[in-house]
Parts: sequence; structure tokens; C-alpha cells
Amino acid sequence: MKRGYDMPFGACVLPDGRVRFRLWAPAATSVELCLENQAGADILLPMHRLSDGWFQLETAQATSGTLYRYCIDRSLLVPDPASRANPDDVQGPSQVIDPASFNWLDADWLGRPWSEAVIYELHLGTFTAEGSCTAAIQRLDYLVDLGVTAIELMPLADFPGTRNWGYDGVLLFAPDHSYGTPDELKTLVQAAHVRGLMVLLDVVYNHFGPEGNYLHHYAPQFFNEHHHTPWGAAINFDGDGNGCVRDFYRHNALYWLEEYHFDGLRFDAVHAIIDDSLPNILEELAATIQAGPGRNRHIHLILENDGNQVNYLQPGGFTAQWNDDLHHALHLLLTGEADGYYADYADQPVLHLARCLAEGFAYQGQASGFRNGRSRGQPSRNLSSGAFISYCQTHDQIGNRAYGERIGMLAPQQRLQAGLAVLLLAPSPPMLFMGEEFAAVTPFQFFCDFQGELAAAVTQGRRREFAGFTAFADPVARARIPDPNNPATFLCSKLHWACLELPQHQDSLDYYRRLLALRRTFIVPRLPGQSGSGEFELLGATGMRVCWRLTGGSRLSLLANLGNDPVAADLQMTGSAFYISQADLPEAFAAGYAPAWCVAWYLDEAPI
Repeated sequence: MKRGYDMPFGACVLPDGRVRFRLWAPAATSVELCLENQAGADILLPMHRLSDGWFQLETAQATSGTLYRYCIDRSLLVPDPASRANPDDVQGPSQVIDPASFNWLDADWLGRPWSEAVIYELHLGTFTAEGSCTAAIQRLDYLVDLGVTAIELMPLADFPGTRNWGYDGVLLFAPDHSYGTPDELKTLVQAAHVRGLMVLLDVVYNHFGPEGNYLHHYAPQFFNEHHHTPWGAAINFDGDGNGCVRDFYRHNALYWLEEYHFDGLRFDAVHAIIDDSLPNILEELAATIQAGPGRNRHIHLILENDGNQVNYLQPGGFTAQWNDDLHHALHLLLTGEADGYYADYADQPVLHLARCLAEGFAYQGQASGFRNGRSRGQPSRNLSSGAFISYCQTHDQIGNRAYGERIGMLAPQQRLQAGLAVLLLAPSPPMLFMGEEFAAVTPFQFFCDFQGELAAAVTQGRRREFAGFTAFADPVARARIPDPNNPATFLCSKLHWACLELPQHQDSLDYYRRLLALRRTFIVPRLPGQSGSGEFELLGATGMRVCWRLTGGSRLSLLANLGNDPVAADLQMTGSAFYISQADLPEAFAAGYAPAWCVAWYLDEAPI
């Protein structure tokens, strides 16, 4: 089976073998196509000016595999912003790719329903020693055995250098060359589908990376100077000339879903996308995708949105949002850390956690002290549990620490196991970060591969971020924070799979497998069609009871004490217990108290 996506820009191999090149360059006087010629001088071909700033050329002098650039006003050579591949990095030439050259074998794959989602976030460069798409395939069977149903890839768009988290991408249609060729990425997606795994892709539509983006030179309309973001002028989604900009991102989303057969997209930091038009770009993206590939297969659209806006999560819109509120409350309980944004949850962390479990967000319009008293969020009780993705670790929550420590290095094991039992068995879809299931001891640090003044600025900026923390008030202490540009920072972030041979890591893996097997047996069959929120009550200072109505009237109940002291309360529960953290819990509950750091799950059966 052949798959491709026809878009109005970039290089497209035509049925007759010629290649059509199209570039939107409204600020350019002339554009020439520069074809690399291995035998001699490069070939320059004038492109025809069309209306509205477009330039186009169809030629038989290029074919699949040809390397090319665009020459702007006979002075500036630039890669194709819609390049399908840039094998010599973002400053080098683009490469013509014919998507019809890849033979897909997953024609019957229609994805999986969201109710089955157990997500595994991974960074391709550090997931394996080789750091490639091909090497990742060798770990897919392991993920299936773990109980994962979806892998979420951190951004792949071509970035400067050979190592990066991916959020500095500048060529949004080109998988970064450090991970392999386009065909090797497609092979990874196909191999996952063969094993029943969905593949989700993280995309960044709020900014371009600081190096390798030339759009300012020939298409300044791509940016709106009236809106400002942490990265400078905002992407122009609502100013003059925004039509081509919106098309660029709309086609980018469809390209990944159609040409690469991804099962969904995670949209990074949409609170940093500024768009005052109606519909805004997020609403347009969701509608376009649901009316396109979403008509025929399961497509899941995920948000990272600090604003906690529920309007995007209504039926027909986005599927779910990363729930940072739940993470922050749980992290505070497990570690005791209350700096920075954790301070917003320090007053009653169990209350915040229970509210997240039952209703979605903890902040549903309340004032946030961390945000200088500004209100945050909207009421989320009307949404189902499936709209909120839960986790105790992500790339952000680990990598944005000075030394990239994982939760297993910060929380005692008893606390962590209790937190995991709450998180992995609750109705909301859980997400793991690579390696957490076997208690990886390798950190996940912030790394990149910039050069010169930019590299120095990034290193100093990274260390300055921590100046407000007591532990890093001393400049000498800040200087010890790993340099993001040092290759060693990247290398030490790679997973060490050999540690699975050690008992403590195997025990951790077995615990995750056990919990996910319970989820698969008792929770997942009762999630389709589940709607509305749960109910919660607090038990003493650190206890909570949370209940949900699932499909067909089944009632799921959680009783937990996430504190160091026993909690006395009426602990009579209905239904059958399918998980208890300690063998003597039933006797303790009968005696009217919940021991420290205990968790119990009950299910009132109903026909499925």
C-alpha cells in the first residue's frame, strides 16, 4: 500500500516523474531552484512567480533523492521550509523524497480506542544506545509485554545539530536525520502497528528553534510582531497574510497523520499560541483533522495547556490534555518539595489530588499564587476521566530539574508505590516516561547541540534559571549544573537497559506490569462510554475516598491514605477489592483506620 500527502508547498514527485517545487516567499523579488550536481557546478533554475507571493517550478532535472536549496534574490541559499528530509542538518540542502517508494503493510490498522490508552513517552535519541528508529523497534515487544498501548515520540522535526529534546525544530516536515531516514521512521510506525501499538507524535506550533530558520528573510509575514512570546514575535495566526501560515500548520498536522500514519498528535504548550481569530488555529486544526483522517480511524489529539481551558476538550475537539495539576499535587505528596509551582498545591495536596482524580483539574478558576494571583482554569466536572492524562513523570518534570533526577531518586519506595497504585488504576489514561517502569537511575537532563555564541547563551541561561533556588544561590553551585551543549550531558541521559538484570530494577518492572494488568482486566473494559466526573471526600488530613460510575453502572472506588500517620474514619467499602497495598488492610479498615501510605481499589460489578 502506498501513502502520501499532497500539499501546496515543498517538493512533490509528479506521476510523470518530474518534480514540482513550490515556495511561499512574499518578500522575495526572485527565487531560483539550486540543484546539487555531484559531477560539477550546481544547477540554478529560475522559478516562476505566481500570485500572492508564491514561486513554482516543475522540472525533469530533479528526481527522488535530489538535493536542493532555494536561492533568494540571487544572494541567500536556504533549505525548503517544507523539506521532507534534510540529511546534512538544517543549514544543508533539502532532499526530494517520494513517499510512494515506501510500501506500507498495515492497511487494516485503524488505531485503538482512547479508552485503551496507556502511553509511554520516549525520546528516540536516548531510548536506546543507538538512538535511532531502527533500534527502537527492538524494544516494542518489551513495551507490549509491559502493558503499553501507545508510544508518544518527543518532537522529531529537524533541529540544529545531532542532539536535542526536539523543541528547537525548524524544518517541521523533516524527521531529524540523527534518528534515521523518513523510511526508517515509517518502518518504526509500521512495526508498532503490527504489535497493536499506537504511535503519537509531539508537534511544536508555538515557535521555531533559534538556529536554522530563514523565514524572516523571505516571508516575514510568518510572524506577528504585535504578539510576543518567550521566543520573540509570535507565529502569525491572526494578522495580515495569515492564510498561508495557517495552511502551513494545518498541512503539517495532516502530513504526519496521513503520510506517516501516526495515530495522533500532542500539541506542545498551546498556551503560548496567540490567536485572536475565530475559529482560532487550534479549533481549526481539530475540526480539519476530525473531518479528515479522523472520519475513518481512531485519531487522538492531545494538548499541553497551562490555561486548563475545557472548551478545547469538548466532543469533536481535542481528545485529552496533560494534567499537570495532578502531577504537581502527587509530586508534592511523594517528595515534600514545595518550591516554584508546587507551592500552589502545598496548602492541601491531598485535596488537590483527589479533585484531579474525580473532576480533572485542581485549578478550575481559582487564583494561582505562582501566577501572581491570576485565576487559572475552567470548571471541568462535566468532562469524562478520559480527557485528562495522568503521570508522575514526564520529560519536562524530570529534565527541567537542574540535574534531571527521576522520581525514584527523590521519593521513598513505599510512597512511590502508593502513588503509582493510585495513578495507574484510576480511570484517566496514564502515561509513563521511558525507563520509569524499571526505576532507571540514569537522569534525563536538558541537552542540545548549538555552537558559538548561541551555545554559550543557552548554557548561561540554563544556569540562570535556577538562581532563585536556595541550593543554587551560589554561582559556584550553578556552575556545576550540567552544560546542555556538552555531549556528556546527552550521553548520560541514555537509558541503561542492562540494569534490568539487577533484582531491584526487575522488581520495579514487575510492579508496573502487575498494575497495568489489573488496569487491563478491571478498568479498561468499563471505560467506553463513561461520562461525567467522579466524587471525592477527604478522610482526615491525608486520606481520601474517590468513586466513579463506569460503563453499565459499575462503581469504581479508591480508598487511600497518602500520609505518614494512620487516618481514623468510617472505611466501610462496597464491592470486591482487586488491589490492596498491604495484606492486612481489610482488618485495619474493619478496625476503623487506614495505615500510612495505603491504597485499596474496589469494584462493584455490573454487566459490561
